[in-house]
Amino acid sequence: MTSRCPSAHPDDPTPCVGAVAVTVLDAVGAGANGCEHHAARLLASLAGGRVYALPDAPAGAAIRVFTAAGTLRPFCWVDGPH
Repeated sequence: MTSRCPSAHPDDPTPCVGAVAVTVLDAVGAGANGCEHHAARLLASLAGGRVYALPDAPAGAAIRVFTAAGTLRPFCWVDGPH
């Protein structure tokens, strides 16, 4: 089994896309680093979540994650297309 980034939900079957680039924080400040793909999926599944680019992230990574999360339903890997 290939390892995935910390923001990938165990039930989400999709692979990482790109390197770990951002941190997603929940409403109380707990967080996970992740690739843009899984970070967007995680952010879409949180109430009051925030995303921050890591120091070595590509320009615009946090904005891309935030924008992508806005197009996803929470837990989008459950009962639907992946």
